Amino acid sequence: MQNDLLTPNRPGVSRLRGDAYVEELGASTALKAATTGGMLMEAPTNEFALAASLAELKAKGRLVVHGRHRPILVIYDRGRVFALDNRCPHMGFPLDRGSIEDGVLTCHWHHARFDLESGCTFDLWADDVPICPVEVRNGEVWIKTTFAHADPGAHWGQRLTEGLAHDLSLVMAKGVHGQLTAGVPQTDIVRQVALFGAQNRDGWGVGLTILTALANLLPVVSEEEAYLALFHGARRVAADCDGEAPRRDRAPLGSRPDPAALKRWLQRWTKVRHRDGAERTLLTAIASGCSPAALANALLAAETERTFADSGHSLDFINKAFECLDLIGWEHASAVLPTVVGQMVAARGAEESTSWRQPVDLIALCDETVGQVPELFAAGGIGPGWADHVALAQELLGHDPARIVDALKAAIRTGAAPADLSRSLAYAAALRVARFGNANEHADWETAHHVFTYANAVDQMVKRIGAASSDGHLTAIRSVLHGAMALYLARYLNVPPARIPGDGGEGLDDLPAGAEEIRVALLDAFDRQHQVDRAARLVARHLTLGYPPQALIATLAHAVLREDAGFHTYQMLEAGVRQFIAWGDTDEGRHILIAVARYLAAHSPTERAALQTANIARRLMRGGELHEEAVASL
Repeated sequence: MQNDLLTPNRPGVSRLRGDAYVEELGASTALKAATTGGMLMEAPTNEFALAASLAELKAKGRLVVHGRHRPILVIYDRGRVFALDNRCPHMGFPLDRGSIEDGVLTCHWHHARFDLESGCTFDLWADDVPICPVEVRNGEVWIKTTFAHADPGAHWGQRLTEGLAHDLSLVMAKGVHGQLTAGVPQTDIVRQVALFGAQNRDGWGVGLTILTALANLLPVVSEEEAYLALFHGARRVAADCDGEAPRRDRAPLGSRPDPAALKRWLQRWTKVRHRDGAERTLLTAIASGCSPAALANALLAAETERTFADSGHSLDFINKAFECLDLIGWEHASAVLPTVVGQMVAARGAEESTSWRQPVDLIALCDETVGQVPELFAAGGIGPGWADHVALAQELLGHDPARIVDALKAAIRTGAAPADLSRSLAYAAALRVARFGNANEHADWETAHHVFTYANAVDQMVKRIGAASSDGHLTAIRSVLHGAMALYLARYLNVPPARIPGDGGEGLDDLPAGAEEIRVALLDAFDRQHQVDRAARLVARHLTLGYPPQALIATLAHAVLREDAGFHTYQMLEAGVRQFIAWGDTDEGRHILIAVARYLAAHSPTERAALQTANIARRLMRGGELHEEAVASL
């Protein structure tokens, strides 16, 4: 706020913010206000407090008013009075230690600069400084001591949007924390970030995948960890969008063809890499009111026109787009689903790879089997009691692709539904990770990871499609076959296989026995390199002793959220938790969490720079004095 104190426009009146005026109070009124509570007591009207006499402020130039409110900096500069929050909004340094020149206040810690009159920052990485209304009453300076925003949720939502737009991590962290503190639902924040990502980048990317994966994990983490999860998702979406061209909308067709025609068209345009045609077809399907299951069937059919496209990432992105809409609402389908089309039509399929053609033509084997799908289901039918998932998973880990395909055919003939096959595939892929041999190169972890996350995406999409449509059966089986052949090609990763702790009577008694002790030891293992086997044994110890798996999953999530984790790490954690939930606290569930732990341990620790930013924002939002902590540490 400002007051023109030298040349009031009329007697008894001081200027208050441009053309607004307040009358100076008489001496008796001002004296009564001052004597009822001293200089720092709020005045009886308008929550104003006496800061100082105008003469004292002129002599000192600046002073800090303390009380039950936050410290307020009051400044006299070139005939005007200003009052601002004394905490620099960037990292909390006292602004009274800064300098003023030409109406610009500069903080002396990181040199953030602010317009003295409005509090607005010239540096986008710093927030605006909250300002206070000022009144001059009969030669005394009174300030209003409240800083609260009229709508805190809306304010911090706007700050999050600005942080996303300019890729400012600290601003994003404050925006997330501020909204959570204001009671904004976590899903609303996910929606805000997801729609920003969909609109400000021409296509789905790793950021939106990370955001969705972490949003899926929100039910299994604490409120403190939820803040970290949302922050990580936001910063990765912002990084994806930074410097990218925004998405340009396309419109649906003017007609409303039947779903079967739309599915055929989507496959056709994908096959010939015609993005505009594919997007308009998909938008038409959405506008026609196609169900999520029908949309999933159409997209999975189009996606599997190419085999294991982009090492599985393309299908995983499609699956995550569906899961994102489950979280934020299907009314946003036309904004979200078309973002996956660009990669889908441009993706490179495994049919272009030598390893899929020689020495065995796996593509021909898959195509031949897909042609037999109607007969296979007609011969066997789907039986609700089929339960040979583990046995089929072991067959899928075999060394002969023809026998692997025969095992899938036999399962169909004996009543297995597509979702049964995809469940076995996902478990087999998890075993590939759990048995990943230490003789492999570190980069080979990603080969195992790609197959597992692809298999998980297949499993989720097949479940979404359901078992009602024979047309959906063909699409589902084709995706399962592609995953099975990718799993077969990764068999070298288990030569020799790593032992799975807890199987075969292996002793674990050298490890801690208490649940909390085990989890502490697990985090300690993640703090050091080359602890893959120890991490796996600690997870097995926790589960074989019968401790609740929920606490173990929360520990694994904590281990990831404190790291500057890579894209694949987030994928691995979320897919593993999903598959564990499907299997429950069984031997198979234990194997899946061991796979997750081994992968996490192989990629930990990191610098944890993002955690530092998140902690800074959290301490600032809670009123912490970071500059004092910095001085104390010297």
